[in-house]
Amino acid sequence: MSDVKMSNETQTSKSGKVRACIGILPWVICAVSALFYAYEYILRISPNVMSTQLMQYYDINGIALGNLSAFYYYAYTPMQLPVGVLMDRFGPRRLLTVACAFCAVGSYLFASSHFLSVAGLGRFLVGFGSAFAFVGVLKLATIWLPPDKFAAISGFTSALGAVGAVFGEISMTRLVEDIGWRQTVTITAAAGVILAVVIAFVVKDGKHREVSEGSHEPLDIPRICLGFWQILKNKHIWLNGIIGCLLYLPASAFAELWGKGYLQGAHHLSNTSAAAGISLVFLGFAIGGPLFGWWSDHIGKRKPPMILGSIFAAILVTLVLYIPNLPTQVLYVLLFFFGMSFGCQIIVFPIGRELSPSNLAGTALAVTNMLVMLGGVIFQPAIGGFLDFGWDGTLVNNVHVYSALDYRYSLSVIPGLLILAAILVNFIKETNATVLDNAV
Repeated sequence: MSDVKMSNETQTSKSGKVRACIGILPWVICAVSALFYAYEYILRISPNVMSTQLMQYYDINGIALGNLSAFYYYAYTPMQLPVGVLMDRFGPRRLLTVACAFCAVGSYLFASSHFLSVAGLGRFLVGFGSAFAFVGVLKLATIWLPPDKFAAISGFTSALGAVGAVFGEISMTRLVEDIGWRQTVTITAAAGVILAVVIAFVVKDGKHREVSEGSHEPLDIPRICLGFWQILKNKHIWLNGIIGCLLYLPASAFAELWGKGYLQGAHHLSNTSAAAGISLVFLGFAIGGPLFGWWSDHIGKRKPPMILGSIFAAILVTLVLYIPNLPTQVLYVLLFFFGMSFGCQIIVFPIGRELSPSNLAGTALAVTNMLVMLGGVIFQPAIGGFLDFGWDGTLVNNVHVYSALDYRYSLSVIPGLLILAAILVNFIKETNATVLDNAV
């Protein structure tokens, strides 16, 4: 009898351990996939870290550097439309593994290239692979976690991406100074290979090795196209996405590419200090996004937080652009709260969800994200063109040197477009934090 009792107790103990493992496993899976999002965000901002070295090596001007950086968005932006469908069809594990491998290969091409065209191809491959990161985390969250955890994992992933940008801005700046830009990017390529292997072994498509729902069903192309058409003909979806694009400009145009050069050229910060300033913008965004989301949910309104956030962001970036000789500590404070203010941008995603029928929510989010990312496609090269237009011909070590006036002239589009976003918000339908199934 005692042996039977001990056997039962052993089995109970083992059962409890198994349940504990099952409870932890979903979070481990989602955390590993979220690490991929943080990794791709580091790759996204890398041209900002090494902009001077790239301009010197390839002998390029501002518009060419902006175009090189924007090759990421040339792939990332259109891929937002099919990526959700592909996730449903093939499952996250295989796609995230291959996508991370694409990022690693693209980084290696970028690091080893001696031709601008090959470097552009590397950035394109990085953008292609990165397009799967955020959607993959959300897909895994719907498979492994209960619905009441979905918002938490979404906020956690967004914050982790911004933290990745903070880490990348500071650590890569130091690496570039110590070992050079090629070796630094080669390290990121090696990290991508390791992460791809981890994803392949840790991430699972469904509970208890089940295949994710619908993964073997044939693609219904006509139904998918009809869903896209229903979303695309909704003027509020377009307006919401354009507003999101304008509100994301501080990240895509300033923090990801031109901000560091501006802080060095106009505020005379060192390379490391300028990187710290940009990292504070991302840190503010990581905090501001969840705060604005909570505030919007708390008051049951979407438009007031977006209007106030965009206006404050416009005021703060104007102070950064037009007040010379700011003390470094004051400048850092302004940059942090600037990042917090344009964190209101995340509200465009619940608006996009609420302006569409429930059965088209994924499509609406994909279209919204695609429109948001158009800012990188358009404004990274455009600001570089503005800089070249005002350039006085100064070269230092074969690098174009832009004056503080050049930067202020070129970056002034950001506060202007943030004010435009605040105006356009008034023309969006207020959803009152409620899904409007008759919106389309």
